[in-house]
Amino acid sequence: MASSLFNPGREGFASNEIVWKASASTIKAALIRGYTFDATHKWVSDVTGAGGTLVATSAAMTSLTNTDGVLDAADVTWTSVTAGAACPAIVIFQSSAVGGGADVAASAQRLIAYIDTATGLPVTPNGQNITVAWDNGSNRLAKL
Repeated sequence: MASSLFNPGREGFASNEIVWKASASTIKAALIRGYTFDATHKWVSDVTGAGGTLVATSAAMTSLTNTDGVLDAADVTWTSVTAGAACPAIVIFQSSAVGGGADVAASAQRLIAYIDTATGLPVTPNGQNITVAWDNGSNRLAKL
């Protein structure tokens, strides 16, 4: 599988239900394992309901930009990730309601992107920090 956007995530951008702006919503990244990508999944609970495990979830991503439909953000570090099996992918999701605020239930957290093709993936947690440096190429984190 190549990295991809979730179709309902694309719809979320088009309908203004996903806002890629730190002051308007909370966007997070999670290391996952045990999940097979399905472009129709809409919620984080769809990932976990399909057997996926969110191994580590980031704090709110910062320095969110969207220039010419290309999404970018500051690099993310997961702190002291518990040792375990390899994590082959990352999911990006909006964890808050559209207007921001606290995290909502996993059944209301909107999936945006699935990333499984990147330098360093899969990564095997060993109790240390794990940092992802988003691509600096033309598509950065993702392109709408």
